[in-house]
Amino acid sequence: MTRSVLRYVTHRIEQQPGTAVTFEAECLTLTCDWTATPSTDGAAVDVDCMRHTGRTEHGGFRRVCVSFALVERAE
Repeated sequence: MTRSVLRYVTHRIEQQPGTAVTFEAECLTLTCDWTATPSTDGAAVDVDCMRHTGRTEHGGFRRVCVSFALVERAE
């Protein structure tokens, strides 16, 4: 019989220091290749999507929030 010792270590996840959340969007209309310029201002990306809808009547978008995370042992 093999014996094992299990040790549990608590971790935490945080935003990577020195980085910001970036917001992105792309049109879901199959024939459209439009993408918003990535920005740290989510409202600016939303405005770009609304402008695109006003020009093209395309109303579906895929929005993404990108952040970088750091996992560390909690001490």
